[in-house]
Amino acid sequence: MRKVPSKHTWTFAPRFRRGAFGWRSDPAMTRIREALAEIKSVNRKDPLLAAEGAVLLLSKLSPALERIDSSSGAIGSAVNRAIDVLVPIIAKAPADEAARRKWLEQLYEAHTEDSIPYIECLGDYWGELCASPDLAGEWADRLAETVESMWSRYPAEHGFFHGTTMCLSALLAAGRHDQLLALLEKCPYPFWTYRQWGVKALVGLGKKPEALRYAEATRGVNEPSDQIAEACEAILLSSGLYDEAYQRYALAANRAGTYLATFRAICRKYPHKQPEAILKDLAASTPGGEGKWFAAAKDAKLYDLALKLAQRSPVDHRTLMRSAEDFATTEPHFAFNSGLLALYWICAGRAYEATAGDVMIAYDLTLHAADNAHGKAAALKQIRQMLQGFPKERFVRGALAHAAELWRDV
Repeated sequence: MRKVPSKHTWTFAPRFRRGAFGWRSDPAMTRIREALAEIKSVNRKDPLLAAEGAVLLLSKLSPALERIDSSSGAIGSAVNRAIDVLVPIIAKAPADEAARRKWLEQLYEAHTEDSIPYIECLGDYWGELCASPDLAGEWADRLAETVESMWSRYPAEHGFFHGTTMCLSALLAAGRHDQLLALLEKCPYPFWTYRQWGVKALVGLGKKPEALRYAEATRGVNEPSDQIAEACEAILLSSGLYDEAYQRYALAANRAGTYLATFRAICRKYPHKQPEAILKDLAASTPGGEGKWFAAAKDAKLYDLALKLAQRSPVDHRTLMRSAEDFATTEPHFAFNSGLLALYWICAGRAYEATAGDVMIAYDLTLHAADNAHGKAAALKQIRQMLQGFPKERFVRGALAHAAELWRDV
């Protein structure tokens, strides 16, 4: 293995001076993206040099960001994404043992000085960064005594050691599963942050049922139920127990930022399940909020189910109006009912910031779709009947006051 060049000028390096960004997060996030692009570009030609740059950036991050207003969480998320990119570059680099030891010392020092903290999660990757069981074992030996000593002083003393997860990760990477489990038995507080390594150790020992029970025993008021569910689901899936994994953990383990993203994630993970069955289970899991799965049903082209969900609980009127517009030609029946439901939920007072213009647009879209379905007269009748169901409603009636064809012969 060749040595890293002694001199290389990184464009990003001088930009990450201590306190360089003041309190503003936007310039910092821009510089982080630029630095990652530079390192990834170098990695395509020279992985060893790229790893050197990755270590340098990680060492500079916390001091450069320490004054930033991080209350929004945006800068923290940007750093976490950067770590996800940089760790594999370092771990996979064809470095000799001397270079890797040097990198780990640099990162350990940066982690020690990480007072905010920004690179705290780097400890979770320590075994991966060691890149060999022998080096991981050395770090485990170096850190284990401190971890054990800190835990043994509880409850007389409450301490924190930043290298705790580093130690647990290194023990796992070194294949010392029994020692890892024995150390965790001395932990006085069952945090998932630590016990997740015990789950991995038990899986590594081939004890999957025990790993499942170990994970479930960690559940508590302050523990991340989604992460625990994800770990349990992975154990069952790796054992071929797909139905049990789905029934017990699918929703909790795959909950994403949107209902549509949650549905798609579960469909990808359980291809043997029919999308309609998954959607019905998801809707049943949110009683009183079935309409939140409308977009997912529409995405799966389950139009009848989408309408049934939208009838059971409110759907944003703008979402329904988009469906009325987008499907007016290809699925006119679905489009017509989507527009009608938009008007219904506005009448019911369940539409957020609906305007008179929204009412007129929903009305026009509904009639347009109905006309494509050759049912405009029936559509007008349904709208009248819907309005009769809200005798005290004034807003929609006022907005449609000038829609002559709606009131003709009424």
